[in-house]
Parts: sequence; structure tokens; C-alpha cells
Amino acid sequence: MPLETSPESPVPVRTILRLVGEWVGRLGRVWVEGQIAELTRRGGTAFLTLRDPVAAVSVRVICPRAVLEASDPAPAEGARVVIWAKPDFSINRGAFALTALELRAVGLGELLARLERLRRELAAEGLFAAARKRPLPFLPGVVGLICGRGSAAERDVLENAARRWPAVRFRVENASVQGGFAVAEVTDALQRLDADPAVEVIIIARGGGSVEDLLPFSDESLIRAVAASRTPVVSAIGHEQDAPLLDLVADVRASTPTDAARRVVPDVSEQLELIAGLRARARRRLAGQLDRELSWLAGVRSRPVLAAPARDIERRQEQVEALVLRARRCLASRLDRAGDDISHTRARLLALSPASTMRRGYAIVQRGDGTVVRAAAEVGDGEEVSIRFAADQLTATAHQPGGTPG
Repeated sequence: MPLETSPESPVPVRTILRLVGEWVGRLGRVWVEGQIAELTRRGGTAFLTLRDPVAAVSVRVICPRAVLEASDPAPAEGARVVIWAKPDFSINRGAFALTALELRAVGLGELLARLERLRRELAAEGLFAAARKRPLPFLPGVVGLICGRGSAAERDVLENAARRWPAVRFRVENASVQGGFAVAEVTDALQRLDADPAVEVIIIARGGGSVEDLLPFSDESLIRAVAASRTPVVSAIGHEQDAPLLDLVADVRASTPTDAARRVVPDVSEQLELIAGLRARARRRLAGQLDRELSWLAGVRSRPVLAAPARDIERRQEQVEALVLRARRCLASRLDRAGDDISHTRARLLALSPASTMRRGYAIVQRGDGTVVRAAAEVGDGEEVSIRFAADQLTATAHQPGGTPG
């Protein structure tokens, strides 16, 4: 039930602290995981500051020295531990603490098993899919860099990038790359760079280290922040053999910070050589095309129709003249043959003509109606007939034998 208080009837501090202690006591014993930030031994008791691996929160732990040294070797500052503890609230000091009943160091095998489970879960969500990875810009205007302050990784990236392309610009965000504050600081730096429209690519760089040192770069919250980033991200964590989950979610994985600079910034000398090679290739292609066209043009010009166009006209003229001459010969021959045919036909006509016969002493007797008399019986007695000779004609009266002379 809520405690009823008012300005007229307040409760003393001891009552509030007693109630808070009772509420904390009802929590019971719990297993708590964290990283030892501070470790102090005083007599038979060890006092620990247990820090959350991700959030910037910590809790004080009171641990009997026997419980601390039960693990072999005993955990030191920076170690990941799991504590079986009883929550306790000190009424006299108004302070909350955990009383450790059992302490276990988190081994490398267990850490790797946890990372593998997390990797499978995130992969099932599609955060590592190749389809969601974005290409890097050819020549970014501004490159965002997240790294430790004054670290070798920062120096490697900046120096190698400047050597490859002196005009490249960087926006550097320094953050903790190890320890309990690393995840929060790297995530905040990533979000600031992602919100800057001038930044076209982001590099997260760190030198090598142990698996425990690189654990912040396998944290789920950081992995999801990189997946949600609108700007392409390059992971350059550790060396070739190191494989934090950040390498899987990043758009490009670089083996080292130096390799990250090589992947993000093009080499100006290589680009100039590439341009020179492309220019030479274009010139060769253009020269080859021009040579082919010139050869074709020379071949066309060497053809007789273009080399000596008048010659073709002369040849055509000769052909026309030859055809005209041939036509004249053919026509003359035909006319000669036709003249001969006419002469032969005329001779035959003259030979067969009645006039020729009459010139030899023959005559043609015709009746008055113009019909030719072929027999004496065809003419009546006293009928006038016309006798036609070769040169002239005369009229006579027919006299049949035995008839009366006219």
C-alpha cells in the first residue's frame, strides 16, 4: 500500500529508509553480470564496483575475501564476472549494495558461446544480409572516423588517406574503444556522424586486442545502431584474425585501419594511371576507326567510277556509238533485203502480168459489162465486145458462124 504523507504529517527519514530496505529485501537473491571497474581489499572483505558492460551505471558489491579468492585465478579489475548476490540497503548510510555469496569469472568459452548465439539471432533477423549492404561512394567529400583519442588507428587512417588523396577531409569523433563506456560513446559518435549530411561514409577503427577488449564491438545495441545508420559504415576493428559482430553488419569490412583508408579513399596516382590508360585506349580505338574509314575511303576513291569519272562516260559513249552503228547496219541490211524482195516480187509480177502476155501478141476480149470472154459461145451474135491489146483497144461486133452478117 502507498504510504500516506502530507506536509502536516510527514514521516521521518528512518521510516523511509526502513521501508526502502524492506522493499529491497523482498527482491531476493539474484545472479548479476558485470565488469569489475574497481577492486579494493580491506582485511577479510573485498569491495568491488561492478559496471554494466553497456550502460554507464554501476553498483557497489561487498564480497568476502574467501568468496573472491574461491576462483582460481581470482578475478582482477576489468574482468567479466557473474555474482550470486543478495541486494542490501543500508539504513544508516542510505546506500544500496550487493552482498556477494558466490562469484564466477566469465570465461572466454562462455563469451564466445554468447557471441555465437547473438550472431545467429541477428543473422535470422537479416541484419547481416548482403542485400542490405550499401556501396561506398567513389570519392567521399567528408569521411567520418570513430576511434580512440590519439590512437594508432587514427594515425594510420589519416596518414594513409592523405597519402592516397591529399584533398580528402575527415570529421573525427574520438570515443572510448575499450571498457564499459565504449559502447555508449561509439554509438553516440555514430549517431552524430550519421546526422551530418556532409559525411558520406563512416569508419569505425580500433587496433588489435584480446577477445575481451573487442567485446564492445559485438554489443547488440551497437550492432543495431550500425544497421539503422543511413550512411555506409566501414568496420576496421583489430586485425585480420579478429572478427567482432560489427564486421558482419558493416557495409564493408576492412582487415586493418590502413586497409579501411585504402577502401574508402581512392589513390590519386592509381586514378591518374587509370585515366591515362583509358585515354590511350580511346586514342587507339579512335585511330583504328579512322584508319579503317580512311582505308575504305581510299578503296572507294580508287574505283574507276571515282578515279576517272569521264572514262566511264566515254565508255558509255563508245557503247552508244557502237549500238548506233550496229543499228544502222542492221537497218541497211534489212532495207537491202526488202529492196531485193521487192525487185524479185516485181519481176515475178511482170512475168505473170497479162500485159506481158499481150505484148507478145495476145489480146483480152471483154463484154460490155467488163467480164472477160473465155469462149466464143459466151458472146451472142451481133453483141459488141471490146478487144484489149497491149497498147490500145478496139470495139467489134461478134458474128457467130451461120448467123446473118451485121
